[in-house]
Amino acid sequence: MNIHEYQAKELFRRFGIAVEKGGVARTPEEAVARYDEITAAHGQNAQVVIKAQIHAGGRGKAGGVKFAKTRDETAAVTREMIGKTLVTHQTGPQGRVVRSVLVTSVMKVQRELYFAVLLDRTASRPAVIASTEGGMDIEQVAAKTPEKIVKEIIDPALGMMPFQARKLCRALGLSGDLATAGAKLMLNVYRLFWECDCSLVEINPMAVAADPDGKVSVSPLDAKFNFDDNALFRHPDIAAMRDPNEEDPRDVEASKHGLNYIGLDGNIGCMVNGAGLAMATMDIIKYYGGSPANFLDVGGGASVEQVTAAFQLLCSDHNVKALLVNIFGGIMKCDILAAGIIAAAKAVHIPVPLVVRLEGTNVELGKKMLQESGLPIITATGMADAAEKVVKAAGGNGVKEME
Repeated sequence: MNIHEYQAKELFRRFGIAVEKGGVARTPEEAVARYDEITAAHGQNAQVVIKAQIHAGGRGKAGGVKFAKTRDETAAVTREMIGKTLVTHQTGPQGRVVRSVLVTSVMKVQRELYFAVLLDRTASRPAVIASTEGGMDIEQVAAKTPEKIVKEIIDPALGMMPFQARKLCRALGLSGDLATAGAKLMLNVYRLFWECDCSLVEINPMAVAADPDGKVSVSPLDAKFNFDDNALFRHPDIAAMRDPNEEDPRDVEASKHGLNYIGLDGNIGCMVNGAGLAMATMDIIKYYGGSPANFLDVGGGASVEQVTAAFQLLCSDHNVKALLVNIFGGIMKCDILAAGIIAAAKAVHIPVPLVVRLEGTNVELGKKMLQESGLPIITATGMADAAEKVVKAAGGNGVKEME
């Protein structure tokens, strides 16, 4: 789950991390109210920055970040942004509709730095990363100038230690009061990461900047959060920050039924149990010249209701020309899975060919049930057979790609 920048800064405030004065606005009137709050705190000559709130980077280049010096300018800019479709390099050509803006005071940036906390899969521990190259794509920095990235592995039993924060500050060239402020920010960000079950907190840029009153400190000017979806039950306040408007409607619908779904741009719908099997299924479909329309994992103990919801989800994609159900009956026996597939297929009108491959306990009984169901189900005896049949059913030739 992702959140908007204004929500990220609300979390920063909660954990004692200083951010700019301001807040979210969904109408020009609310934006003017935020402007009044900022000028009341910093004087009538204070300038504000207005940022479109969408789940994508590159907003500035797309016209989603603008400045205003008066109440009228603030209202006009907000009026222009709200309802506008913003197209950035991360949104794709369809863009995202702006439904809210963040109005904040303007910081005078002196240096742009980078700081992030994430999970290091290799070390199986949290890691903190810092760089002097803030405001840039960190992947490009890693590729071109990896020596400018500093990394610290964190012992989860101890948490991030003050000496680690001081070490990172030295690497970033922070000293004196700025080092003190930077270390405090880093320690609080790590605490936020850990206590909120985040998988990523990325501050880019983390800036050495002066506020409208001239006070120089280290501030998070922009942030990206990812959360562990499996831990959201512990954080109903964070779960409430989810914005369905920023997500694929199919992903939202799938999450309601406990399904793991990711939409792709192919024409073969896939229903599989287990992420590894799903990846292998997509690979073999490509191998036989087809193109998967999605990743859909129904899990090891899928119910009839979940399978029915999965069929409905797959059939709602008008690009889908054939369906492949590839299930391994480990936790659940194949005859039970077959009964669920039959019940779901009868409940949902499936307008395209359906190929089913079962393997595991009671597989022969499961196949027999499918064959005797009276439904136009194409059964397959293995992964290769299933891929070849579904690619042909979708209009392809089912011929292996050249190795």
